[in-house]
Amino acid sequence: MRVLLSQDDLGSWSPGHDGLMDAEALALAYAYPKLRAEQTWVRANFISTLDGAAAGDDGRSGSINTGADREVFGLLRALSDVVLVGAGTARTEGYRRATIRASWLFLRQGRPAHPTTAVVSRSGHVPPGLSQAREDSGEVLLITCEHAGAEGIDLARGSLGEQQVIVAGDDTVDLAVAVDSLAARGLRRILCEGGPHLMRDLTASGRLDELCLTIAPTLVAGEHPRITAGAAVTANLLPQLLIESQGTILGRWARP
Repeated sequence: MRVLLSQDDLGSWSPGHDGLMDAEALALAYAYPKLRAEQTWVRANFISTLDGAAAGDDGRSGSINTGADREVFGLLRALSDVVLVGAGTARTEGYRRATIRASWLFLRQGRPAHPTTAVVSRSGHVPPGLSQAREDSGEVLLITCEHAGAEGIDLARGSLGEQQVIVAGDDTVDLAVAVDSLAARGLRRILCEGGPHLMRDLTASGRLDELCLTIAPTLVAGEHPRITAGAAVTANLLPQLLIESQGTILGRWARP
């Protein structure tokens, strides 16, 4: 990987003289900023094709992944405290409880070996892959709202554990309340992995701090989702980092 553009706003690091990055430089380039007590940093991570598709013909983002994107995907998880994902995306992409690659475990010193997965579901349904136990993996939280009903919330608590369900909001999930609830549990470095509706709602909540976007060197045409979906919302982000690897462009954009 080689650096095309870098800013010092979100961390102090330096690539090699030729602009090439080793694993340590890559980890520093994507490091979360130093946070004050109770402060959160909400980062989203998505991939898109050159013509704006956030998924391939099979409806999965995994089908447009590249090697560089998979490497940064694993790194971003290793840096996070919690992975935030919509229930629909978790089902479509076959999510299981998070595990960190051995090569990135050094980034977890002083923290649990694997990040928590927080699945957002208005209905209160936990995707099967996340409800099932998995050896040597992170725990799972459900973020839902009163719309799920007392019975649905109780079922989720019975499946995941009494303390593993966060009720945030009435008819819809209040993501600002959800983010604050995660922070209260010490989960302040938040990584949102989608899907598009959750990304739109997170943007509308005003709690999105940063977008990590991979641009795959591919055209797919057809009818495909973008990285956001739903009612219009505007948020301005400034580029902080651009990296190129075998045609793949990886970038960080943050709020001013």
